Amino acid sequence: MEELAQVVVDVPTMQTNQPYTYAIPAEFRERLTPGMRVVVPFGKGSRVIQGFVVGFINQSDYEGELKAITSIVDLYPVLNDELLDLSAWLAQLSFAFRISVLQTMLPNVMRAKYTKYVRVIDEIDEDVLFSIFHGQDEIEFDEAQMEPATVSKLLDLRKHNQVEVSYQVGNRARVKTTLGIQPLLEFEAYEEERAGLTKTAAKQSTLISYLQTLKPTDVIAKKTVSEVTGLSDAIITTGEKKGWLAKVPMETYRDPMKDYDIQATTPLELQATQAEALAAINAADGTAKTFLLEGVTGSGKTEVYLQAIANVLAEGKTALMLVPEISLTPQMMRRVRGRFGAAVAVLHSGLSDGERFDEWRRIERGEARVVVGARSAVFAPLENIGLIIMDEEHETTYKQDENPRYHARDVAAWRSAYHNAPLVLGSATPSLESRARAEKGVYELLLMPNRINNHPMPTVQVVDMRQEIINGPESNFSTDLLAAIQDRISKGEQSVLMLNRRGFSSFVMCRDCGFVLECPNCDIGLTLHMDTKSMKCHYCGHEEAIPHQCPNCQSNAIRYYGTGTQKVEQELQELIPGAKIVRMDADTTRKKGAHDKMLTAFGNHEYDILLGTQMIAKGLDFPDVTLVGVLNADTSLGLPDFHAAERTFQLLTQVSGRAGRADKLGEVFVQTFNPEHYAIKLAQMHDYERFFRTEMQMRHAAKYPPYYFTIKIQASHAEEREAALKMSQVGRWLKNQLGTDAIMLGPTPRSIARINNRYYYQIVLKYRQPEELDAALSELLERAQSEAKHGLQLSIDREPLSFM
Repeated sequence: MEELAQVVVDVPTMQTNQPYTYAIPAEFRERLTPGMRVVVPFGKGSRVIQGFVVGFINQSDYEGELKAITSIVDLYPVLNDELLDLSAWLAQLSFAFRISVLQTMLPNVMRAKYTKYVRVIDEIDEDVLFSIFHGQDEIEFDEAQMEPATVSKLLDLRKHNQVEVSYQVGNRARVKTTLGIQPLLEFEAYEEERAGLTKTAAKQSTLISYLQTLKPTDVIAKKTVSEVTGLSDAIITTGEKKGWLAKVPMETYRDPMKDYDIQATTPLELQATQAEALAAINAADGTAKTFLLEGVTGSGKTEVYLQAIANVLAEGKTALMLVPEISLTPQMMRRVRGRFGAAVAVLHSGLSDGERFDEWRRIERGEARVVVGARSAVFAPLENIGLIIMDEEHETTYKQDENPRYHARDVAAWRSAYHNAPLVLGSATPSLESRARAEKGVYELLLMPNRINNHPMPTVQVVDMRQEIINGPESNFSTDLLAAIQDRISKGEQSVLMLNRRGFSSFVMCRDCGFVLECPNCDIGLTLHMDTKSMKCHYCGHEEAIPHQCPNCQSNAIRYYGTGTQKVEQELQELIPGAKIVRMDADTTRKKGAHDKMLTAFGNHEYDILLGTQMIAKGLDFPDVTLVGVLNADTSLGLPDFHAAERTFQLLTQVSGRAGRADKLGEVFVQTFNPEHYAIKLAQMHDYERFFRTEMQMRHAAKYPPYYFTIKIQASHAEEREAALKMSQVGRWLKNQLGTDAIMLGPTPRSIARINNRYYYQIVLKYRQPEELDAALSELLERAQSEAKHGLQLSIDREPLSFM
């Protein structure tokens, strides 16, 4: 019975979220497999688009005339069966288009416009070599221009590992090659060549001896040949001229860690609580069990991770480890690669397209058995996963805020179940949702309440900045904190200072008329940046010159208000002229590798003070950091979001944990205008348990997670009236769909109502039974598709981490 292909097409609408059925040309029938990309006709006329084959059905299951697949894009599946199943589940969970999920799983190089090449890697029939490859070992693979019979033959060659496919994206993602050496003669033929050498040709004889150790199919980097034999390029060129060898290009991987100083490490002796946690994780091998590893900062969670990974590798399985930020990836990567060597691959957005593609291929080919990366690494094409680790599981960066709006924790749990592999969620300050699941027994709680060798947690001093303003001139630094910084410099110790705001000042205002310079595209003030001498919008990227007169009243009384990292750095340099300061924020870390260079320099004592935004709050482990200063603990406390207290507690606890991690005692100063707030007081006492109980009471009273599920529905339009009208209609329709225990907030304008010249209105739903709403929300999203061509955009975000 003839099979038909199920294809998810590259048209992001709800109508095309289900696969379309296509006939399979005879030349592709035995070779087409799920996970391959194909070119198919779509709609009326001659339009052709790309799609993913996700399965097959029998001819008898379909009635009607079918269009046929035009061509095949790949000679092998780019997504395995697991990832195809995952894409269907995730599209439904996140109210996303399945094609968007499928493309998210691939590196940029395979999503963008690209050129493909097919390269011969083994002996092939001479007729094929000349008819298809025109006597060369590589040709451009343009499936739209090739005859189906040619594509069919290439599929056969790929199936027998005689050819391979490489990709090139403009000038950005070219497959990297190096010069290789390939032997051309048999062993006896080399002996005949040696017999014809003069007695003075000792180096040529050495080259022949080396070539005799190689197989005819071996291709060895010329650099390696020179290092092994000690022969010069001239001798190798002589061998080429005499027909002993061929110089051929050979593919080589870009190594994102090639410039990093990786020190090999061995397993450390574990403390009692570490050993107990490791034993529990190892005992769960082969089961989809989720652990919440709650360990205070400095308790040795990373060593538990490393030894748990070693256990699954010893069993021939693979491991996936997620970290929340790019800035943490190089540090964690050093530790993981120092333990497991070249078997480790890294995936994060800080890599170039070429590096990311090469790492993806190493994983897909089974050459890398451990993957370390940020959020998107959760889709790494690993087979036979034995362990998944999610470090700092509470971090908001694990949630994607664009379509598809997935949380890496949900995807990790799905893959854990698929592979029957333990999932370890680690944090010193777990999210309330995760800790509540542990309380209910959904997760198994593993506690590590003490630092290594029972080293004490740092003392935390809360400084009331209201009193500081009364006692002296306004400054970003309290008297006590400034004295503590100077004391550390005199002792040769280091300090970490955190201000959760980049730039120079928050806004520019005229003192005469009160005018505030705002972004012309967004309802937000522009931020002053002294490094570029400009005003910037942190939402849409708009940039303009710094005004010297008020644009409204032409007064010269224009002043800069608020505080940013640049301004703090300038003030600190004036207060302590000899201090060596390194500033780490989104502006100073834009260049590739900037995070690691700065942290390495700080670790080498080239600086006394590390000043930065919240990116420095986690993962840093420097033995001479004995002082941490939080310049304004209130930055996130006043936000209109029920997560505000939790985020403040987590941030203060995490940054406090950077102090006193080795033998020297640590001290923390927290500057605040709200010293009595429970989040600040409990962070001062390092009391997560009490904070958890207090915050859970607040959530219960307000009917927020983890007691209720939440969904944010948002509409935007270039005309405010259209956005408001649509959300009013949605609100009226939803009231008839909601159960009796559901609560609807809104519709209301978003906190920042206009961004990039689009107006945003939203509705927040709180409910207890998710299955009751899913069908209605899917219907709502499908209805909104017809209005997209009129400029309306509607999105649905399950369990949003921000309501602003």
